[in-house]
Amino acid sequence: MIGEEKKRAPRWFRLAALVLVLWGAMGVSACVSQLRYGAEAMGAASDYDRALFAKLPLWYRADYAIATGTMLAGALALLLRSRLAVGLLTVSLVAVLIQFGWMFAMTDILAVKGPYTLYFPLLIMAIGALALQLAHVARRRGWIV
Repeated sequence: MIGEEKKRAPRWFRLAALVLVLWGAMGVSACVSQLRYGAEAMGAASDYDRALFAKLPLWYRADYAIATGTMLAGALALLLRSRLAVGLLTVSLVAVLIQFGWMFAMTDILAVKGPYTLYFPLLIMAIGALALQLAHVARRRGWIV
């Protein structure tokens, strides 16, 4: 907005934004690798993993790309102190919720692989929520405009 100026962000904010950029880059890398190489991208895949990956709908793969791409873009926006971070990180979190919500509600992955399969998705959701919260705090404090 006209007349708004950025206040100096604390060092911890810049460090957190940089860590989120690295996290986002790892997510994009994992997404590209999985979309390119399939179930084998994450190591030795079982027959179940290969069958599950083969059955994923196209929209699911697009959602995965959106989730990781907007996380990286949102983290970069935070680092560059842009207000776009809030919107991008919101889209990322919603896409992640759709992705994992569908995976755990519409497949038998929990029955086949067990509850430990929830741990990493829960971590991804928590980091997405924390990133979005950080963007809101930064916006309120004038660190991003």
